[in-house]
Amino acid sequence: MFEGAVWIDGNLQRAADARVSVFDRGFLYGDSAFEVMRTYEKRPFREAAHLDRLRGSCERLLISLGASNAELSRIIGGTIAASGLDECYVRVMVTRGVAPMSLDLSQAKQPSLLVFALPLSPPPAAVYEQGIAVGLSSASRATDGTRAVGAKTSNYLGSVLALHEVKGRGAQEALICGPTGEVVEGATSNVFVVRHGVLHTPPIEAGILAGITRRTVLDLAASLGLQVHELPLHPADLYHAQEVFITSTVREVVPVVRVDDVTIADGRPGPITARVLAAYRTETRRRD
Repeated sequence: MFEGAVWIDGNLQRAADARVSVFDRGFLYGDSAFEVMRTYEKRPFREAAHLDRLRGSCERLLISLGASNAELSRIIGGTIAASGLDECYVRVMVTRGVAPMSLDLSQAKQPSLLVFALPLSPPPAAVYEQGIAVGLSSASRATDGTRAVGAKTSNYLGSVLALHEVKGRGAQEALICGPTGEVVEGATSNVFVVRHGVLHTPPIEAGILAGITRRTVLDLAASLGLQVHELPLHPADLYHAQEVFITSTVREVVPVVRVDDVTIADGRPGPITARVLAAYRTETRRRD
């Protein structure tokens, strides 16, 4: 049923056989941090950046990540090799570990480390050729207003419900609106708008997750001669945009052609989005 391999605290297992304790706080409370990577030619793209962000998330959550990035890279490589897959969806997860049922985090003494190497299921070509619809949602995120803002945690209930809500309206991704109505980020993505040939995206200070794909797009923009403004976005900015696209590790750069009931421009993926996607895919083939 489940292809691939999973490494759990030193034990490498077939994905179908992988198990954790029912007393693990990651299971009980979503008390964990994680990263998702995608392989290209069996190598995780931007691995170092993902591991640095994982370490930052653990620090925000007060979880001790004992392994060095070099150790984590070795474990990831071994799990990918054991998976037997051509390309992988890789998830690295750190939970606070097994402890008595209690919200008191001091009860947990030993964090758990898990690495998943599972089949990669990227979007079909039609997604990039035709674009997708997104819907706005006023969902709350688990880390809002806490010291964990900006951490990539496993508590995704707000995003799960937001995505369910907008899928009922025919959308494929939810864009989360903050308490003052600004568009912050997607349920599992970052959002960009093109206006007058300039890229606009919400700043990190808005409480967004500092997406690795987002960062790569920002870096690539200069080589493409594109100007970028990191400024708050509101629904009207999307409705009246020339182009809109979202970014994420597995989906890369996805054109958005409809927001709620509003068609963006002529309803087709725009040329700047296509240039950004092409540059991104070229970057994934580089071997430094």
